[in-house]
Amino acid sequence: MNDEVVLWVKRVLETTPSRWIELTKGLPEDLLKLPPADQEWSALQCLLHLIDTERWVFPVRINHLLNEEDFPAFNPDREGTKSGGEQSFQALAEEFARLRQESLGVLIKVTQADLVKRGRHQELGPVTLSELLHEWAAHDLMHTVQAEQALMQPFIRGSGPWEVYFRLHDARQKSK
Repeated sequence: MNDEVVLWVKRVLETTPSRWIELTKGLPEDLLKLPPADQEWSALQCLLHLIDTERWVFPVRINHLLNEEDFPAFNPDREGTKSGGEQSFQALAEEFARLRQESLGVLIKVTQADLVKRGRHQELGPVTLSELLHEWAAHDLMHTVQAEQALMQPFIRGSGPWEVYFRLHDARQKSK
């Protein structure tokens, strides 16, 4: 994967906006706002977090690392957006898609030689651009899966005897 890291990351990042647009297109607002369990993020919260990271985290960090500069940590609990305001879920997904397109423009600047460039993360210490790109793709997939898992919960709870097949995805099982 080392030789292909930028390409693989780019392909993951390109798929995420369309997944969110499809998720938000026809699902009811109540379902998108429903947290899977106490202290867990709803699909809406996951989408807002992804929008925040497109605005303030990943493209900014790429530029810092390309210049081999240090950069601050981002705490979503303190610095993140708490509400989508008056925007519809569909509008938020479209905003994410627009921001992602801009971020992909930043990613295009990254070459194979840049992957070893280093900076210092305020909390984690020294990191490379390659490590950041890996984290970006994993972060995208993690929060999309997290949102889908939140959306699954009422369906799991209503599936009667089939609930046993969803143990790994049932938020009630994780809180035990």
